[in-house]
Amino acid sequence: MKILVVGGAGYIGSHMVKMLLDEGHKVVTFDNLSSGFRDAVLGGDFVEGDLANTAMLDDVFTKYKPEAVMHFASYIQVGESVQHPAKYYFNNFTNTLNLLNTMVKHQVNSFIFSSTAAVFGEPEYVPIDEAHPKAPLNPYGRSKLMVEQILADYEHAYGLKSVCLRYFNAAGADPGALLGERHEPETHLIPLVLQAISGRRSHISVFGRDYDTPDGTCIRDYIHIVDLCSAHLLALTQLVKDGVSQRFNLGNGAGFSVQEVISVAEQVTGKKVNVIDAPRRAGDPARLVADATLAKNTLGWSPVYTDLATIIAHAWAWETK
Repeated sequence: MKILVVGGAGYIGSHMVKMLLDEGHKVVTFDNLSSGFRDAVLGGDFVEGDLANTAMLDDVFTKYKPEAVMHFASYIQVGESVQHPAKYYFNNFTNTLNLLNTMVKHQVNSFIFSSTAAVFGEPEYVPIDEAHPKAPLNPYGRSKLMVEQILADYEHAYGLKSVCLRYFNAAGADPGALLGERHEPETHLIPLVLQAISGRRSHISVFGRDYDTPDGTCIRDYIHIVDLCSAHLLALTQLVKDGVSQRFNLGNGAGFSVQEVISVAEQVTGKKVNVIDAPRRAGDPARLVADATLAKNTLGWSPVYTDLATIIAHAWAWETK
């Protein structure tokens, strides 16, 4: 297929582009490089552009004639979204609307959307399935939920079919260390720990040790980036085949605490990390773990890299590189 990957120069998008190319698809990456990297796009065509530029979007669809679109071009920092909500609503919602309108104009009806567990808000129960109430706590989560909601309207009115994939914590790196996390600033736990171990960072902060968990630190569900991308590929294949819009939660179903991540990272690297204890952060739930049963049963998806040590080993190979 000809697939347009928007945000394909970022962490998840670049791994997705690599997988699509490896599977023989023709890929066009569209990215403004505000947080992505041109050298992370390992093949296919590349267009540097912004979703706010509707004329450029129209040109891309006219020239390349994609059959499907994957969308990864969102801002993702929760704290920043609280301080600068306009930035998040404009990019994550309005710019996505530009993309969808261009798809409708060019009669491209298959859309894979990178959503988030943040649409759920404070968990009422764990693990979190698709039926869990949607009550996002911040503009980031709300901007993603707004897109999910309008997709239903666009399907009813224009026949645009979609799959929304709600990630919990994307982690790890390409097993061959060709790609990995390169966020500026970095906010994800595993790369922060590894940067502290490698000496690129002075320490790692643990925000609270008094949560209702076995070791007192927060528990999160880490899903390997390759497993995440494989779910996207399966979702696209099924969407094109069956034309049925769906929503899936993606995680490996196991939660690992902050302290477990630190301990395993020390075991994998053979090095100690400088840890500083800090007060709790507002809005940090004790546990966030996905119930990915629906994705497994519907898509035939099964995560391969579920072991925390493997996830961290792949991330460490990228960090050392």
